[in-house]
Amino acid sequence: MTGENTNFTEILGTYVNAENPTADMSNCPVRDVIDKIAGKWSTLMLLALGDGPLRFGQLRRTLPDISQRMLTQTLRDLQRDGYISRTVYPTQPPAVEYALTDLGRSFLTPLLNLVQWAEGHHDIIRAARKEYEAG
Repeated sequence: MTGENTNFTEILGTYVNAENPTADMSNCPVRDVIDKIAGKWSTLMLLALGDGPLRFGQLRRTLPDISQRMLTQTLRDLQRDGYISRTVYPTQPPAVEYALTDLGRSFLTPLLNLVQWAEGHHDIIRAARKEYEAG
């Protein structure tokens, strides 16, 4: 998408109505998708499920600083948007497993690109923040 012939203003214009800045943009696909997937826990959860299905407890151990409430809410959000599936097995007690759907797996490639970019630029970003805060 990036390159010499990319017109970013034109792309932006597709999603922002300059003629009517107060227009209802609730149907903007960029805002809608990025808002839901960009959360701190959503991206980490998708990465955790990238190697295969996990149960709730396994996810909790994989992301040890997430609260149970936030883990539950993030799983529900990802399931509602179609990134993951939830399977309940009829055991005693019931076993619940979470797995990426085809949509979730299709998001792994751009997500991994973003993760690699973040890792490669993290020091630069931290230095810029420090310089900004120093005035």
